[in-house]
Amino acid sequence: MFSKVLVANRGEIALRIVRGLRDLDIQSVAVYSEVDRLSQHVRYADEAHFIGPANAAESYLNGDRIIAVAKACGAEAIHPGYGFLAENADFAEACENAGLTFIGPSPASIRLLGDKIEARRIAERCGVPVLPGSGEVTSIEDAMAFADKIGYPVMVKAAAGGGGRGIRLIANPEGFRDAAARAMQEAQAAFGNPAIYVEKNLQRVRHIEVQVIADKFGNAVPVGERECSIQRRHQKIIEECPSIAVSPQLRRSLTRAAVRIARAADYHNVGTVEFLLTEDGSYYFLEMNTRLQVEHPVTEIVTGTDLVKDQILVAAGEELPYEEADLLTRGWAIECRIVAEDPFNNFLPSVGKVVFAREPAGPGIRVESALYDGVEVTPYYDSLLAKVTAWGRNREGARTRMKRALAEFRVVGVATNIPYLQQILDHPDFVSGDVDTGFLDRHQVFAEEPLSEQRELAEIAALLLVSGGDADHAEPSGNAHAANGHAPGPNGVAWRSRMGALNTNRAMGRWPKSI
Repeated sequence: MFSKVLVANRGEIALRIVRGLRDLDIQSVAVYSEVDRLSQHVRYADEAHFIGPANAAESYLNGDRIIAVAKACGAEAIHPGYGFLAENADFAEACENAGLTFIGPSPASIRLLGDKIEARRIAERCGVPVLPGSGEVTSIEDAMAFADKIGYPVMVKAAAGGGGRGIRLIANPEGFRDAAARAMQEAQAAFGNPAIYVEKNLQRVRHIEVQVIADKFGNAVPVGERECSIQRRHQKIIEECPSIAVSPQLRRSLTRAAVRIARAADYHNVGTVEFLLTEDGSYYFLEMNTRLQVEHPVTEIVTGTDLVKDQILVAAGEELPYEEADLLTRGWAIECRIVAEDPFNNFLPSVGKVVFAREPAGPGIRVESALYDGVEVTPYYDSLLAKVTAWGRNREGARTRMKRALAEFRVVGVATNIPYLQQILDHPDFVSGDVDTGFLDRHQVFAEEPLSEQRELAEIAALLLVSGGDADHAEPSGNAHAANGHAPGPNGVAWRSRMGALNTNRAMGRWPKSI
C-alpha cells in the first residue's frame, strides 16, 4: 500500500481524493497554482506545493513539474482526479517512467480507448452495437460525403477526445461545412488533434452509462448504471442512479457489454462505458471514459461503494474486495452540478468573490465542494463549484430532497445555475422520468427570477460587502449608509432577519442583476 500520494488536481475533486486517502491512512500531497493558495484542498492535505501561475498549461497541466514535485516530496503515486491530466496517456507513461504509480488505467488502455474510432472497433469485435459512423477524417469534404451517405441529422465529434468538446449536431447539408470546421478547430485546441468522425444522430435517446472497476487479478465488476440524459450543450448537469428506463433484463445486457469492452481493452481501475438508449430499448456503444466521473457519488450512495478508495487499492495492486453479487443497490440518488454561470444572462460564466456560501445538509444529502466565504471564482478553470447529491427510497423521494437541498443552498457574489436546476426538477416531464438528451432543447426551460427577489438579494449582498463579511454588525440594506458603501453602525439589524424575509422555496444562487 502507498504511504504518500500526490493529488494532481484542484477544487472539489481534489478535496474528495484527499479525504479518500485519509480514510486509508495515506498521507496526501496537494499542488496549487498562484490563485489557489487558499483553496480547501490545499488547507486540508497533509502538505501542499506550489506548481506555477494561474494558467493551467503552466500549472495543473504541467506534467513534468507535477512529477518533479512528487519525486521531491517522496510520493509513491499520483491521482489525477478528472479533467486536466486524467486521460493523458503520455502523462501516465511519464509517471511510470519516473517510478510513480498512476492511479488510473494503463497508458496503453488510455490510448486505445481515447481513440474514439478504435474504441468503436473494440465494441464491434465484442458484439456490442455501435451507431453507423465514419472512420477518422481530417477533410471536410470526406466528412460531408459520409454524412450524405448515412443521412441527416448527424453528429460530428472529435476523434481524440470527449467531455462535450469538438461536438456538433448538424441537421442538414447547408450547415455542415461551417459546423464541421468549428468542431475541428475546437478539437485541435482541446486535444491537439483536429481529426473528427461523423456519426448518425438518433432522436429521443437517453444517455446511459455503466460504471465498471477492474483489478489486475482478472476481476471486472459493473457497479450499476447512471441516467445522464439531462444535458446542456452536451454537458451533463443532472445525473441519476439507477435509470428509470432500465429494466433488470436490460441492465444485465448493458453491464455485460460494458465488462466485455473493458476486458477487451485490458482495462484496470475505474472507467465508464457510455451508451445511447432508444425508446424501443435498443442500445448503442458511445465511448468509454478512462477516469473517475464527476457523477460518481450517485453510484456510491446507491451501491454502498467508495470508488475513490477502490481505485487507490486497485492501483496499489490489491484485489477487489467484492463481486457484482455483493452490490445490493438501495434506493435512488440524483446529483445536480452547481456551476458559476448566469442562467438569466445566456449562461455567461460568472467570476468574482463568493462573499457568502452556505451548503445544504440534512437527511439524505451529500455535498462535495470547495466553497468557502471569500473564495475567488476565476476564469482560469472549470466553472464547477459544487455537486449536490440527494438520496431517497425511490426516485420521487430523491427528487423532493434535492428540491429542499437546492432551496437551502446559499451563494452570494457570483451567479450560479441553481434556479435553472430548480426549474428542471419541477418540470412535469422530469417528474415523470420522461427525459432524453434533447430534453432541455425541446422544452426550452428558462430560469425565472422575480424582480422583488432580485431586490432582496441585492440588499443582502450589499450588507455583506459593506460589512466585510461580518454581516451581523451591518445596518439594514434600506439604510443610506449601507447603500452608499459607508461604514455600518454597530446597532444594525442582523442579516439573518433579511434572509428570513426571502422566499425560502428558491435558493439565493446568484449575484443579482441589480448589483
